[in-house]
Amino acid sequence: MGRAPIEGGPQSTVGILGAGVWGTALAIVMARSGRPVVLWGSDEARMARLAHERIHTTALPGIRFPDNLAIETDLERVCRTAAAGLMVAVPSGGFRTILRIVAPLCAETAVVAWATKGLESGTHKRLSEIHDEIRPGRPAALITGPTFAREVAAGLPAAMTVASRDAAVAETVASWIRGERLRVYTSDDVIGAEIGGAVKNVLAIAAGISDGLGFGANARAALITRGLAELMRLGAAVGGRAETLMGLAGVGDLVLTCTDNLSRNRRVGLALAAGRSLGDILGELGQAVEGVASAREVYALARAQGVEMPIVEQVYQVLFAGSSPQAAVAALLNRDPRGEADTAHSTPSP
Repeated sequence: MGRAPIEGGPQSTVGILGAGVWGTALAIVMARSGRPVVLWGSDEARMARLAHERIHTTALPGIRFPDNLAIETDLERVCRTAAAGLMVAVPSGGFRTILRIVAPLCAETAVVAWATKGLESGTHKRLSEIHDEIRPGRPAALITGPTFAREVAAGLPAAMTVASRDAAVAETVASWIRGERLRVYTSDDVIGAEIGGAVKNVLAIAAGISDGLGFGANARAALITRGLAELMRLGAAVGGRAETLMGLAGVGDLVLTCTDNLSRNRRVGLALAAGRSLGDILGELGQAVEGVASAREVYALARAQGVEMPIVEQVYQVLFAGSSPQAAVAALLNRDPRGEADTAHSTPSP
């Protein structure tokens, strides 16, 4: 049974840190409920344009900001204003930096949640581990699940998960975003939720490569299914629960990002299959693509845990070791046959 939300009042201000597509979409959703919301970004010119136009014209065209959504570039002022708490929506590479800045600015009892999916570059730490280093014992949560920013901002039906070790904190953050067309579940499996969000982005690149090479729906279904097996092996190795990975945070998010071209990770795979360079692809997208950085970190984490993840390994080889998409597919197809139920941990070959 869930606990009541922590104190702070139903209309207390929430601060959103990160005015990218996802951060802006979340700010719009929260503000629509009548809650005061402050959206922060570091680019003063861009934030001034958002404040003037009241719309994110490039990523969320036609979706106007509610009147109770304020725009801010002063991070200290956001922390003072946001009585309900903060939602971090910056790319995973900036998560530690932004948390170090805001930790001394916000109250010890303030809830800090994040909508970022990925592992820290160079350490393959989960974001909750970073939070615990910087704000040990303080209230924290994450949101995850199969959601595209554009559809959420447009008010289309969707469902997501809020995970926290504290049920009251999870319910508090869920209350920030819950709406008539946005169903929000809660979970105490932070590890499973984070692993699901990180690995699915890597697998979406693989799905894009498969479709880009013209391998069809059969291959895509097989890749998603075997990718889920890899995801569950890694999740179990680091302490995540199977039921989490079979839910919205795992298979739900995996199916979404592997099958729809709104997924930037899938689009990277499609472009790689067409022979384009990674640098050109990322430059054209102009937004963070978490699956690229996550491929390196998930691959490293799997090796450290002794977990076999052949699809993730081949995505890593294509992105960082000069392998062609065709060679990656051949490597997967030429693996030794085995029973489908064989999910035992094994150490990947060098």
